[in-house]
Amino acid sequence: MIRFYFHPTPNPAKVALLLEETGLAYEAIPVDTSKGEQHAAAFRAINPNGKVPAIVDTQGPGGREARVFDSTAILIYLAEKSGQLLGAPEDRPELLSWLMFIASGLGPFSGQAVHFQHAAPEGLDYAVNRYRREAQRHYQVLEDHLAGRDYIVGNGFTIADISAWGWIDRASRVLKTPEDPLAAYPALKRWFASVDARSAVARARALSKSHVFKSVNDDETKRALFPSNYPANA
Repeated sequence: MIRFYFHPTPNPAKVALLLEETGLAYEAIPVDTSKGEQHAAAFRAINPNGKVPAIVDTQGPGGREARVFDSTAILIYLAEKSGQLLGAPEDRPELLSWLMFIASGLGPFSGQAVHFQHAAPEGLDYAVNRYRREAQRHYQVLEDHLAGRDYIVGNGFTIADISAWGWIDRASRVLKTPEDPLAAYPALKRWFASVDARSAVARARALSKSHVFKSVNDDETKRALFPSNYPANA
């Protein structure tokens, strides 16, 4: 059994989709990050970094309970555990390369673009420009790569597609373009539509609606989500 700790945000969404694609048995455990539940000692014992997603595999290596945190690590771990969504052996170098491209580039720059456009105080134009343009640059890398291709790696759907889907799903917020945010990226748009039409995606989306999370963006929320912005004991 996989205990899956989640919040309805891009990185947990990737793990939800993988779990639905593979059919691995799991228990979904909500962590309301706007209430600061990710900072509780019990959760920090699972992920010392205080972030979702995280999992506990009750039947890990050697039959022992194992924790895994960080969405990319979880995707690799669960794909290897299930023997699915890894592509062909010869695809391994490409698979790892694209996973790291998403983990170190597309994801962080997209997240910062969202933060500075939707959460940060007004007047930080340099930061807004920097992060949105870097997000757009990463979109273009994927656009060029996907021209004439159905999948990011090899000839089939893999965890690279799952990982990218989690963030491209938020393109309207990342690019601050509510209508047709992928219009400038036709190959990426075609690829996203193909992934988004998979039956497992609907089930993964339903999970995010299975729990009522806090939606009010008050001071408690800001302190919970961005604790480093506040002095200790303030």
